[in-house]
Amino acid sequence: MGKRKAKTKPPPKKRMDKLDTVFSCPFCNHGSSVECRIDMKNLIGEASCGICQESFSTTITALSEAIDIYSEWIDECERVNNVEDDG
Repeated sequence: MGKRKAKTKPPPKKRMDKLDTVFSCPFCNHGSSVECRIDMKNLIGEASCGICQESFSTTITALSEAIDIYSEWIDECERVNNVEDDG
């Protein structure tokens, strides 16, 4: 006669940490003043500072998050600064 198989429990699922939705402004350096809004209906993402009123908007995909919009804003700022330095 064979042994009964032991029932093993599946490992618990790991929780993913929530991503930030509020960031620091690249222009006025004020912490937690940039808020990102996502409009999935029109596929537009907008990041705007509540202190200095600077804003940035870009097209998004269904997988875009607030951090993606903010990162694109930072990349665009760096690109513009590098173009100004070159000529």
